[in-house]
Amino acid sequence: MKSQLVELIGKISAGCMREEDIARIADEAAQAYADPQAFLAANPDINYDDSFPIPLGEWIVVGSLPDTVLFQADTYQDLFAQIVDSFDKSVPFNLKPKQLAKVEPLTALNRIQVQMGAMNKEAGGYVLMNFSQLLDDELQMVLVGNDELPRVLELCAEVGIAAAPALEALRVAVHV
Repeated sequence: MKSQLVELIGKISAGCMREEDIARIADEAAQAYADPQAFLAANPDINYDDSFPIPLGEWIVVGSLPDTVLFQADTYQDLFAQIVDSFDKSVPFNLKPKQLAKVEPLTALNRIQVQMGAMNKEAGGYVLMNFSQLLDDELQMVLVGNDELPRVLELCAEVGIAAAPALEALRVAVHV
């Protein structure tokens, strides 16, 4: 499982994290998946209990990702502002967070996805992907290169982390 976690974290962090940090998180998460009680006993500072909606290993992954990789917010405007802040200031964005303030969620997410899909052409554009179970926020997403999306979804399925392209998932939810 550790090698799958290393590959998954590496793909979703897309150069935002050092290899040694990716390896450390994957190692800790693999230990937590394998033996949650032993991991908690060895790490008493970990704030986790059985009431959490996700396994301890997944909680380690989600909790260890920096805010330049895992975007958490209650509104699409705040989510997009975090995404913009995660990029170097020299990266141009046509869309501005304030343009998302008074639009429906599906419209807002579509606008964000169009903007992100036009970036990082080498990877086929970025796809916003829902990642893991929601914990404290309404929205919890990562950016994945479109070319990497099938493998990232496969890795998420293998390690048991819920994931789906955000726009597709919202379209399905709205039309149910």
